[in-house]
Amino acid sequence: MAIKDSINPPVFYSSSAIIISMVMISAIFPEQSDAFFQGIQAGIVENASWFYVLAVAVLLLSVFYFAFSRFGEIRLGPDHSRPEYSNLSWFSMLFSAGMGIGMMFFGVAEPLLHFYAPPTGEPQTIEAAREAMQLTFFHWGLHAWAPYAVVGLVLAYFSYRTGMPLTLRSALYPLIGKRINGPAGHAIDVFAILGTVFGVATTLGYGVAQINSGIAHLTGIPETLGIQSIIIVIVTGLALLSVLSGLDKGIKLLSQINMILALALLGLILVTGPTIHLIQSFVQNIGIYISGLIGKTFNLYAYQPTDWIGGWTILYWGWWISWSPFIGMFIARISRGRRIKEFCIGVLFVPAGFTLLWMSFFGNSAIDLVLNQGHAELGQIVQQNNSLALFQFLEYRPFSQVISGLAVIMVIVFFVTSADSGALVINMLASGGNEETPTWQRVYWTVLIGLAALVLLFAGGMSALQTASIASALPFTIVLLIALVGLRKALSTEILKRDLIISHSTSFPMISSSEDTETLWHIRLDKITQLPGKEDIEKFLTETVKSAFVDIAKAMQDKDINTQIIEEDHKITLDVWHGDEIDFQYSVQLRPLVPPTFILNDNQNVSESEYFQAEVFLTEGGQGYDIAGYSREQIINDLLDQYEKHIHFLSLLR
Repeated sequence: MAIKDSINPPVFYSSSAIIISMVMISAIFPEQSDAFFQGIQAGIVENASWFYVLAVAVLLLSVFYFAFSRFGEIRLGPDHSRPEYSNLSWFSMLFSAGMGIGMMFFGVAEPLLHFYAPPTGEPQTIEAAREAMQLTFFHWGLHAWAPYAVVGLVLAYFSYRTGMPLTLRSALYPLIGKRINGPAGHAIDVFAILGTVFGVATTLGYGVAQINSGIAHLTGIPETLGIQSIIIVIVTGLALLSVLSGLDKGIKLLSQINMILALALLGLILVTGPTIHLIQSFVQNIGIYISGLIGKTFNLYAYQPTDWIGGWTILYWGWWISWSPFIGMFIARISRGRRIKEFCIGVLFVPAGFTLLWMSFFGNSAIDLVLNQGHAELGQIVQQNNSLALFQFLEYRPFSQVISGLAVIMVIVFFVTSADSGALVINMLASGGNEETPTWQRVYWTVLIGLAALVLLFAGGMSALQTASIASALPFTIVLLIALVGLRKALSTEILKRDLIISHSTSFPMISSSEDTETLWHIRLDKITQLPGKEDIEKFLTETVKSAFVDIAKAMQDKDINTQIIEEDHKITLDVWHGDEIDFQYSVQLRPLVPPTFILNDNQNVSESEYFQAEVFLTEGGQGYDIAGYSREQIINDLLDQYEKHIHFLSLLR
């Protein structure tokens, strides 16, 4: 495949140039760059904290609204589509791409840091322990997944339901319409690539510190830049192998391995720790989290001013939103065919629930060691070196070397998955949503992420790009809120159209004579009980259906209505174009079905038998009724019925 067929030049070259420039500037002037972006971030925290708080609350409420309203039954794809991945594979990929690495880094560290320095109240008390777990749940729970769910929902709907490219520009369609194919669309895709590259690169750069800490803890190998650079090269190489193997063999397999390892590690923590205390704490943490959800959501500490919220909650909200183009687009890619209700509940509750279980078992175990068992040194080490927190915590468990080794493997696999999924998303953004791209292009983006992390690690520019990524969340939040309004409008339009399409029957035209009536019901009974074969339906498509389409297309063209007949294997389609308005499409497609057992002969096997229908498909997908046996006139009447509803639907939109 030629380069011009696989990349979107304005996006590919612009994003590459900006990434290389920003990495070089941050590497050459790390302190100045960091100070510049820190100043921007400080201004956002001081003046826009209220906006972040309200925006994330709106995103979370919107996910609930879309899930439990009439919109929940709409599929992210044609009506006849079904999920591409099983629930287990889907949940594994959600978990690995979205939160896996963060859980490893902050599962022990964050609860202890809140325990030692709560926003209000006395530190190192029972009340501080409760507050620490509530805050950890708040930062890593439903609010964290809401931006991912919204971006994923917007992209999946417009891509799989309306046929737009699976790139971030599609989220702007409600705002600027078909202009997404111009400079504005290119700019938003470049923005998404920058956020993804910098987010994954900085996470990779900081993550090697935890891997290095774990290796040093197990083997005594020192923590040096040289060792960390080798780790980046290895992780990048593994990610490259995964990218080249494809989504199903790469990310899917790694995600399943991650899930198995995570469950194993979680089980070991539960069994080797204060088991009953951990179960009780988890149940109580859930109650405290739910009961304080509204209060925490809108708490800006206005009556008790503190810098704590800027260093924690607002920083987290900015981080989740800045990562939402990457994670949201990846979630959209793996969610085709799911209903909106299923999508929202799955993305919001399942990975968040597992994350909270993880944080509870690790966080409460760590706090118990400090508060009740006198291991104050654990808290001191965590405050000095976050990357060592997990491995120091595991020292207090039986078989600590084995468990620590398992933890190091998990961290590595999580990083490979993040780099792999990041490269997949960037590759799609740079190629206009196309997944079938040359090998060199996938290699290019994977290597670029690794090189960016390597350069910034040695030059000390990681902090600058991380802060820049988080600061970019502010303008994207505005875009996201506008996209929400557009999504609701599009879904309302679809519900309106669905209400106009009433159920169809396979009834034949009204006739007057009793003799014809007698003939008619015999014909109808034959149609019901005689199951047509594949050749029968194919003949029906090529002769009767095509004849009807040719007649109506000619009549429409005589009235200056643009039409086109498209013949494919087992399918024939009539497209009617309406310029800037929504086009009309009517297809008849061969569909195999298993016959009812009472119709089969005694020597027939259900699994070996099948019959075929000629099912009607509109833009929204299969309509669930069969027109095999219709005459040419009946097919024309059915098509005109659907077209008349479409014209009425367009009139309601004007």
